[in-house]
Amino acid sequence: MKIIEFENVSKIYTNGNNILKALDEVSFSLEEGKFIVILGPSGAGKSTLLNLLGGLDSPSSGKIIYQGKDIAKLSNDELAEYRAATVGFIFQSYNLIPTLTVKENIMLINEVVDKPFLAQEVLKEVGLLEHMNKFPSELSGGEQQRVSIARAIAKNPKILLCDEPTGALDSETGVLILKLLLKMAKTYNKTIVIVTHNQNIAKLADIVVKVRNGKITSFKEQVPLSADEVEW
Repeated sequence: MKIIEFENVSKIYTNGNNILKALDEVSFSLEEGKFIVILGPSGAGKSTLLNLLGGLDSPSSGKIIYQGKDIAKLSNDELAEYRAATVGFIFQSYNLIPTLTVKENIMLINEVVDKPFLAQEVLKEVGLLEHMNKFPSELSGGEQQRVSIARAIAKNPKILLCDEPTGALDSETGVLILKLLLKMAKTYNKTIVIVTHNQNIAKLADIVVKVRNGKITSFKEQVPLSADEVEW
């Protein structure tokens, strides 16, 4: 079932006399329960795609359709509701609150969603249950990234947007997280979108999207490998 659709979406940034077309009339649709990987060089438009999917930015032209509505035309309050109820984000920056424990950082999402996963459940999934009462400063960078991943998953979003989610993780932990993201897609019917430079992660995808110079150059469905079949 289709969950979101781009129709001739462009995004233009201006800085004085300089004009940058970050996306150029991009059209595609994503379905529920799919694991999608977006590949492309730096500056290709990958992050712009994520920001538009997440309602963090608005297109210069075109439509982004979710449940029959163009989210580009939503009010600020409606956009905030879309982000809160529909989308989860895994950024390269962890955005943890230093004065809250690991568990408390995750439980913050209880204030914005109705049916979150339990903090203890997601911490167990990312291998951090024993650290739930620690503060972010007591964790390594990789552990902090896992907390931010756990928080995004605990939100129980329909769409989970991930910007290099395994970037700060060792190989073994990275595979653990990828297996968890695959589980979110296949068991819970979530739409997972990952931006990465890692070609191996693309082998796990149902759909691989290649972006260059603001255009989608390839949108390919494939039979994915399991995480255990990929040589990391």
